[in-house]
Order: sequence, then structure tokens, then C-alpha cells
Amino acid sequence: MADDSMAEFWRGRRVLLTGHTGFKGGWLSLWLANLGAEVTGYALAPPPNEPNLWAIVGGAAHSVIGDIRDAKRVDEAVARADPQIVIHMAAQALVRESYRDPLGTYGTNVLGTAVLLQACRALRRLECAVVVTSDKVYENRGAGRPFEESDRLGGHDPYSSSKACAELLTSCFRDSFFADGPPIATVRAGNVIGGGDWSQDRLIPDCVRALSAGKPVSLRYPGATRPWQHVLEPLSGYLALAQGLATAPRKMPNAVNFGPEPSSFCTVGAVVDAFSARFAGKPGWVRDPGMHPPEAGALTLSSVLAGDALGWRPRLDIRESISWTADWYRAHLAGENMLAFSEAQIARYGDLMSRSR
Repeated sequence: MADDSMAEFWRGRRVLLTGHTGFKGGWLSLWLANLGAEVTGYALAPPPNEPNLWAIVGGAAHSVIGDIRDAKRVDEAVARADPQIVIHMAAQALVRESYRDPLGTYGTNVLGTAVLLQACRALRRLECAVVVTSDKVYENRGAGRPFEESDRLGGHDPYSSSKACAELLTSCFRDSFFADGPPIATVRAGNVIGGGDWSQDRLIPDCVRALSAGKPVSLRYPGATRPWQHVLEPLSGYLALAQGLATAPRKMPNAVNFGPEPSSFCTVGAVVDAFSARFAGKPGWVRDPGMHPPEAGALTLSSVLAGDALGWRPRLDIRESISWTADWYRAHLAGENMLAFSEAQIARYGDLMSRSR
């Protein structure tokens, strides 16, 4: 299990988690529930015809289905939850979808963040807020070095740009309306893998769908390099930062990267080879010859600040991250109790956290 200080902090705390019906939100809602937090989730309903992690694990004690852009509904949900901690994960999180619907992407990722932070201004017992953005907020000129938190923000596609805008908006609200507290910080991570992700146009779900049908995985950019990490890795960082903001706000940074060790920076093709071998017993992918929107060839993060400020570091290497992910999907296909399986992975990760402090 996670260490006593973590469990003691979260036990009984009221937490508002937006985006709880999503992949990362489903895992975080379950982890918070296991820590004893009183979780209220606010998110869109999951797609009706696809598997959904939140429906399997049911981590949020109170679930509000609504659009993050709906100011009246957000105000009501925030006031009713009266949270001590807010973790904002609701987002349009797909690059390709941002090309299809740029206005919707900006509306959700920028206006939605503003709506939530505006609602938080009325809270009297709020201790801190954590706004989740992306590793893609940086202006990527292809220099090849890991991005640091002080690097220039940017974004060449609507998704990346919208998340950079969310960073600027959060900074503006912090300086304009929360200068005397409670503290607000942003967190930047990306390319997470783990069980329970069925999103369209994401690598592991695409692998599961193709390999389950006995087909090779179709890849747009097999040579693109990304900082792959298991979903529990950045989530542990979000929890640590929220705890730090609530207990020692003056020591905490305003923005933090959470990325894997450099040894886990690898290509899309290499990840698919390893996952398909573990999941299906054999590798297999083909290059998609179609026309695709441009994506960065290389994107890596520096997590030095997370280590210095929070004592955070990754516990799983790329091999372990892929194994944990493939094992989850294999268990799901075998009809195992996935709530118990997911809780076991969280407990196992918590043990790694405790042993490596």
C-alpha cells in the first residue's frame, strides 16, 4: 500500500475530479477512493457503445454528468461538492480530433478551464487546485533536448495550442484572483499507457483492437519518439503535488513535468512490438500509407523539478509499463474481475512507492 502520510492526507478529503469518466480520470478516481477520499466526479457521459474504465471501476462516489463549458451546471456541481482539492482533467485530449473540431477543442480545453476556475473562486474551504495540461504545451522546434518547465509555450496543432492557452489562462487566474491563495498549479505529462483506455486514435487501444481481430497495427509515424509511461506514474505525481500545495504551498512550483526516465523514451514502433508480443504472442505492425496531420518527430520531458520539489520519480521502466498494460487487457478479455485487478495494480504500485522512498 501507499505510505501512511499519503493515506492520512487523502482520507476523508473532499475532492472534485473533472474528467472522471475518461481513461486517466477513471484510474485516479479509483485510486482516490481507495485512499479514502470523498470523490465527486464531473464529466461527459462515456461513449455508449464502447468499454469504459470508469464504468468498470466506479471510483467516484458522486458522479455528475455534464459539459465542462456549461457554467451554470459547473457552478452548481462545485458548490454542492464544496471540495478541498480540485483536480481538473476534463479535456478534449486527441490531436487528430483537434484537427477535425478545433473550435470544440479550444472550447473544452480553454473555456472549460476558465469556467471551472471561475467557479472555484466562490469556494471558501478550497486548499488547492491542480490543472492537468500536456507535455505538448511547449513550442517544439525539434531541438531534441527534454523540455523544462521554464521553456517557451507554444503548439503547432489545435490540441497543443489549446493546452498552452490553458496554461496561460491558469497563470492569469492565479495571479488575478488567487494571489493570496489557495494555490493553483499545472501538471504536464503525456503518452501514458495502461489498462482501460479505449479512445480512438490512441496507440494502445489501436493495438488492442487490431491484435484482437488478428490484424497488424496500422501506424502513422512508427519512428516518432515519445516519453512513454504507465498511467499510475503521472497520477502519483498529481497526488503528490496536490498534497504539497495543500500542506506547504510556498515550497511548491506553479508547473511541473512528470515524465519517465530517458531509457523509456522510445519509438512508436518499438512500443507496438513489445506490447503485441506480450499481448498476442507475436509482434506486428504496418505503416499506414495515408495522409495524416503533422506530429512532432521527437518529444521528451525533463522531470528534474518534480524530483527536487516533490521527491517524485518513476517506478516503472518501459518494459514494466508495457507488461502491466498488456496484462490488464489480457485479463479483461479473459473475463476477470477488473475492479479487483485494477485495485491490485494500484496496491502494487503503492508498494513500489513505499519501498523506494
